[in-house]
Amino acid sequence: MQTQVLMITIVFMLIMAIVFARVVRSVKSEKPLERIETKRRGMIWSMLIVGVIVSLGSLRQWPHSIPTAGSTKSEIVQVNATGAQWYWEIDTTEIPLGKTVVFNVKTTDVNHGFGVIDANGTLLAQTQAMPGYTNKVKYVFDKPGKYRVICMELCGTGHHSMQDEFTVIANTEELGG
Repeated sequence: MQTQVLMITIVFMLIMAIVFARVVRSVKSEKPLERIETKRRGMIWSMLIVGVIVSLGSLRQWPHSIPTAGSTKSEIVQVNATGAQWYWEIDTTEIPLGKTVVFNVKTTDVNHGFGVIDANGTLLAQTQAMPGYTNKVKYVFDKPGKYRVICMELCGTGHHSMQDEFTVIANTEELGG
């Protein structure tokens, strides 16, 4: 998807540059004003180059990847969460303290808002669950205890009961290995 968006952007930029160049060419200037024509061509090329650089720079990491700098694959805990009317199904009920957790969030039916809250009801992490997509959200838990997953988007009559929970464990030996 990222490459397709980048290519479409570049194609549209080229089309706009061609249109702009034709408009500039259609305006006839007198011989003494040839320097102005040269400056116009330079402006067109400058705009095209800057546009390509900006597009490459801004779309290169689109959709935004989850940075894992400083974390090895073994330090990242993957948690799969699937939403449906009206429940969350989470494949991990115990998460180690201090590890990078990546929640892979999807839904089987309608849009849901995936929110992780602590015992005080403070929102710690959230993302959108959309049919046909797996969205990711990263979080590092710094306190052990129980955490809840709630739905943050009104999804029907059972929305209020769409909750699940997991426990953050301080000692990884308590996780059974």
